[in-house]
Amino acid sequence: MREPYREILVVDLLGGIGDLVMLLPVVHGLARANPGGSLRVLAHEPGAALLRGDPAVTRVLTPRHGGAGAAREAVAEALAARRPDLAVTSTRYDGIPDLLAASGARCVTDLWRRPPPDEPVGERYLRILLAEGLLRPEDVEVRPAVRLTPAEIAYGESALARRVPAGTPTGTARPPVVLVTDAGMDVKRWPAGRWRELAALLARRGHPLLTPGAPSGRGAVDAASGAEVAVLPRCGLRGLAACFAAVARRGGVVVGGDTGPLRLAAAAGAATVGLFGPTWAGRYGIGSRDDLQGLPGCPHRRPAAITEQPCWWTACCPLSPAGPACMADIPVASVVRAVTRLCAGSPARHPAGDG
Repeated sequence: MREPYREILVVDLLGGIGDLVMLLPVVHGLARANPGGSLRVLAHEPGAALLRGDPAVTRVLTPRHGGAGAAREAVAEALAARRPDLAVTSTRYDGIPDLLAASGARCVTDLWRRPPPDEPVGERYLRILLAEGLLRPEDVEVRPAVRLTPAEIAYGESALARRVPAGTPTGTARPPVVLVTDAGMDVKRWPAGRWRELAALLARRGHPLLTPGAPSGRGAVDAASGAEVAVLPRCGLRGLAACFAAVARRGGVVVGGDTGPLRLAAAAGAATVGLFGPTWAGRYGIGSRDDLQGLPGCPHRRPAAITEQPCWWTACCPLSPAGPACMADIPVASVVRAVTRLCAGSPARHPAGDG
C-alpha cells in the first residue's frame, strides 16, 4: 500500500454549481483514501460555499476576481502557498493542467479521456481515479452528498415548516414537491405553460408546492396555474440544500431541468425528477429511472461534446422555431407519473449529515 498523500489540491473551476456537485465524490473519496492529509479545493463562488464546513476539506480557495486570467492566477497562488503532493483537476483551460504538472506533484489533469456517451460524468471521474490507484473500488459507487451541520438541518426543517404544514390530524397530507423552474440556460428550459399545467395537476392531487423562485422571471410558475406555490427563502446554497433535505425527510420530490439546484437536491437526499433535453440523461442524468429524456433521437445532440451542439449557446433549435424541441417533447403526464411513483414508493429520507 502506498503512503497517504499529505498535501492534496483539487481544482474545479468549470463554474457551474452542478459541475462542483458532480465532483463531490472525488473530494470525499480522496479524503478517505488519504487520512490525516490536508485537502484544499479551489472552486468558484457560489458553489465553493458547499465545501465550507465539510469535514473532508481543509481549506476552500476561490479566485480573487472574475476577470481574464483569474483562474490561472488562482492556481498559481495555491501552488505558491503550499506545494501539493497530489493535484487533481476537472479544469483544462488557461493552461491549468500544465501549471499543475510543472509543480512536480503527482497530477491527474484529464478526468474526461474520450468518454463514452452513456457513462455518467461523475462516474467517469471516479473510474479514472480508481485506474490511477488513487481511489478504492468502493469509492466508485459513492453518490454526491452535501454534508450539512445539525444547525443547518434544523434551519431547513424550520424554513419548510413555515411554508408547509407538517400534516393533518389523520396523517393524509401528500409529500411536498419543489418545482425548480429556472434553468440557467435558455436551451434547458421546459416551456412555462408545462410548468403551470404541472403545478395545477399536482395541487389538485394534494401536494404542497414550493419553488426556489426563478431569478430571471422566465419559466416561473405563476398565478395562471391556479395553484398556490410557496417560495423558499433566499438563503444561499447551503440553506437551500438544508431545505431540500427537509423535503426529503417528508418523502418529497424535486422536479427540475439539468441544473445545479436539481443536483444539489439529490446531494441533499431528495428524490428527483430530471427534465433532460439538450444534455443526454445517460451521461448527465442524476442517475435514477426518473431522469426523463426529451427527443432521444435528436440528430443534433452530441452527448460527449454538448457545447458544440448548434442549439447550445443560443437555444435556437434546428428542429423547431418555437424553442428547444427536446424540452417541449417531455410531457406533463410523464412528470406527474414519476412524481406519483416516487411519493408512493419511497419512505421519507434522511438529510445529509455532518459525518
